[in-house]
Amino acid sequence: MAKPKKKKNQTFTRRDFLKGFGGGAIGAAVTPSLLAQDKSALQTQEGKIPLFTKKQIALTVNEKKFTLIVESGETLLHVLRERLNLTGTKKTCGRGECGGCTVLLNGKPVYSCMYLAVRADNKNITTIEGLAADGKLHPVQQAFIDKDAYQCGFCTPGFIVSSVALLNTNPNPSQEDIKKALSGNLCRCGSYVKIYDAVSAASKSTRRP
Repeated sequence: MAKPKKKKNQTFTRRDFLKGFGGGAIGAAVTPSLLAQDKSALQTQEGKIPLFTKKQIALTVNEKKFTLIVESGETLLHVLRERLNLTGTKKTCGRGECGGCTVLLNGKPVYSCMYLAVRADNKNITTIEGLAADGKLHPVQQAFIDKDAYQCGFCTPGFIVSSVALLNTNPNPSQEDIKKALSGNLCRCGSYVKIYDAVSAASKSTRRP
């Protein structure tokens, strides 16, 4: 019995594609292995961009130099926590939404859970552990304690690092400046008012007369 023909202008669905390729899930599972057999086909004609699974990188973390071999899909967060044992940087959402993993990369705040380690090659990174100096807390860290600007504390490292980035570029921020700078950080305990007060207090203590 012949299969009915598709009506004119009928949409070609994803299911149709998988069936035509070779059996739905089986075809989808086979596709990567087939493509991987000829890696040269994935290279551009000009530039010859090489494929790699591991690469050696050099980075400076909290003023210490490290040389590591990282995998192509390894995140900066994984390197910091699992390879360098800097666990102050938190893995909270793992998808760039909450800011708990924020670190400074060449002075700018980034979500380390979304930043590939290979991109950090030859860059300077500061984590929450690197803010204190000579046994003394950074003014932002001290202000968070003084203003009781935390509850569970899980999001606190990200908020502090983002606050330091703000004060490094704007030592006298308004309340709106603070809110905008910290808009990429989420506190599930809802301690925003005290967090903003802490940043404002820290700005006054670091401000030059």
